[in-house]
Amino acid sequence: YVGCMSSGLFVGQEHVGALMADYLAQTPIPATRVESACASGGVALRAGWMDVASGAHDIVLVGGVEKMTDVGGDDATYALATASDQEWEAFAGVTFPGLYAMMAVAHMDRYGTTSEQLAAVAVKNHANGHLNPRSQFPAKITVETVLNSVLVSDPLHILDCSPITDGAAAVILCPADRAKELSKNGAPVKIIGAGQASDTIAYHSRPDLTSIESTAKAAAQAYKMAGKKPEDMQLCEVHDCFTIAEIMVYEALGLVEKGKGGKAIEAGETALDGRIPVNPSGGLKSKGHAVGATGVAQAVEVVEQLRGECGDRQVKGAKLGLTQNMGGTGASSVVHILEVM
Repeated sequence: YVGCMSSGLFVGQEHVGALMADYLAQTPIPATRVESACASGGVALRAGWMDVASGAHDIVLVGGVEKMTDVGGDDATYALATASDQEWEAFAGVTFPGLYAMMAVAHMDRYGTTSEQLAAVAVKNHANGHLNPRSQFPAKITVETVLNSVLVSDPLHILDCSPITDGAAAVILCPADRAKELSKNGAPVKIIGAGQASDTIAYHSRPDLTSIESTAKAAAQAYKMAGKKPEDMQLCEVHDCFTIAEIMVYEALGLVEKGKGGKAIEAGETALDGRIPVNPSGGLKSKGHAVGATGVAQAVEVVEQLRGECGDRQVKGAKLGLTQNMGGTGASSVVHILEVM
């Protein structure tokens, strides 16, 4: 399985599943591209996991990829906008910075969230990304740097937004009883819970503009399957495509009470040494957001964290972690819970 959002618009290449099997010299093994906007990688991971769990296949490669820089900024914006409602959003000229700016304004109005709290998300994730050799933008920044950067869509500045990124990631899945036998590079990690949900594709159609309900529902499924609670999580990799997204995801995952996401980042609760470290990789904001690859890259980070392989950004004693990947403004969401074996 390969997660890929929009290869046709970015590089003119469709049929990516067959391409992957061909270039890896793995024909005639079946290969399928999975698309769920920016959640494509996470949904591909879930598809591969279900394939193994069902007994259909013993060994599954799950990849994620996007090549976004072969086109200019306008074309990249157009390609990404295909994840929104074309009739009611894109046709009217609304881009994703505009949509997430609306989410930020709604959250600020109801809960008192501030621009400084949004900026604190970027500061934290760049500090983590500074420790990650894979980061696209590893430079440390300050709240003042964020607030003084170019305003993209009020209240979001350019440093509140994830970048355009080229990237890829891959994991190998197999039955748990074979994992120890096959694993050569550290302790195997097991997916113990997974959930996926969807919502209206148009942001304005939702009853609560301050909530990402697809993430809340996907998380509830994953927690139930794993027999875990939000407070059991020792680290999370979440979809911080914009800084407001990370704050709202804290709440959707149950890591903090509704409306308290801004206060949580301000208090350092989600820092690398905080109560629940979020995005130790640097997140989409610093590590980069190659949209089709993001969900798989999140899993790679959590696996390496649970194996204790992350060096200076290592979350001490982590044995249980979560990934959350979403498409659009949360029209699709997928959550995985992973545990070291």
